[in-house]
Amino acid sequence: MKLTSAQIAQYHTNGYLIVKELFSSGEISLLYGSATEDEAVSQNAYNVVDSTGRNSKMTLWFTPGDDPFGQLVRSERMVSAVEDLLGAAQPPQGAKVCHFHSKLMQKESRVGGAWEWHQDYGYWYKNGFLFPEQMLSAMVALTPANAENGCLQVISGSHRMGRVEHGFAGEQVGANLRFVEESKKYGKHLFMELEAGDVLFFHSNILHRSEANLSDRPRWSFISAYNLSTNVPFNEKSTACITPLETVPDEAVLQSALSSSGIGKEFLSKEADVTLK
Repeated sequence: MKLTSAQIAQYHTNGYLIVKELFSSGEISLLYGSATEDEAVSQNAYNVVDSTGRNSKMTLWFTPGDDPFGQLVRSERMVSAVEDLLGAAQPPQGAKVCHFHSKLMQKESRVGGAWEWHQDYGYWYKNGFLFPEQMLSAMVALTPANAENGCLQVISGSHRMGRVEHGFAGEQVGANLRFVEESKKYGKHLFMELEAGDVLFFHSNILHRSEANLSDRPRWSFISAYNLSTNVPFNEKSTACITPLETVPDEAVLQSALSSSGIGKEFLSKEADVTLK
């Protein structure tokens, strides 16, 4: 899959791009089954408390496995899209797409907590990455996401502000709210409503948040953070973020099966998450 010039321009102007139905219903069924049935997900999940005391649950790992999610991360359609979006930023010659980390966001009905306004680079800056324009995230909706069940919200164009100061909000890292309010004077506050199979690509510096899920329907999503091999961090232990990905055919997602060895490698624990300390 190659993105159009209009799609690439939209990403750089607004800081995000939605690609509809990038994954089929069959692929989503397999991915959601893997997310809910693989014991590695539940065994390595941990809660992050928001400012109201509600829990946001996630499972995060660095090295992709050979399970359906690992094949998704390496699939031609995903890597090609990331190359198009990061390549338009004119990275150094020879830069390759790498996988920083993936995470399953498990926002259960009635109890799933909120995520405060933040930039991903507000976290990743502490890992020693120097070039935020060489990083992005790709969110795959595993279930429908809407305003009612706590879909992602963004402020369009806020990535052009650069990194803003972050502090703690509950156990999360939150952006300075004065900057958030000022950003709304120049960009639109938008709800990223997605159907299962849609993918939202978003810049590492775009301001985003999500509300708690008070609905009767769960909101599960899979997010992969990508980095270019030339953006070498000085404070990150995992080397996945500078290891070029070997792409696999798009058919590999459906051809994969549950991995008995776990959904990935190098899981992050709450105790090891330096952003919570």
